[in-house]
Amino acid sequence: MAQTEEIKQRIVQELVPGREITLAHIIANPDPVLYEKLGLDPRVEYSKSAIGVMTITPAETAIIIADIAVKSSGAELGFVDRFSGSLIITGSVSEVESATNAILNYVQSNLGYTVCKITKT
Repeated sequence: MAQTEEIKQRIVQELVPGREITLAHIIANPDPVLYEKLGLDPRVEYSKSAIGVMTITPAETAIIIADIAVKSSGAELGFVDRFSGSLIITGSVSEVESATNAILNYVQSNLGYTVCKITKT
């Protein structure tokens, strides 16, 4: 009877920044403590509506999507980081959803980026 040898492979994974949006998530009706932990003002009128979170590579594109978010709806900028590619927007659920859709459509059709689906909680 022949013994079979189990061959183990070592896999090295690397992050190679491409042109993509890797996260597009909308949090509807977040608890005010989340605003505080993110450094956002929980007393603002829209604070119980929605928070949108996005990540993009290359990171500098966060500047472009922040501009699109503000111009496409009544959403407000909560945070933008051109070094990590992070964007946080706030507003009503419809404003945040509209801004997120506008961002995904623009970068996909005009910049040729790969985009993810919008997720919601």
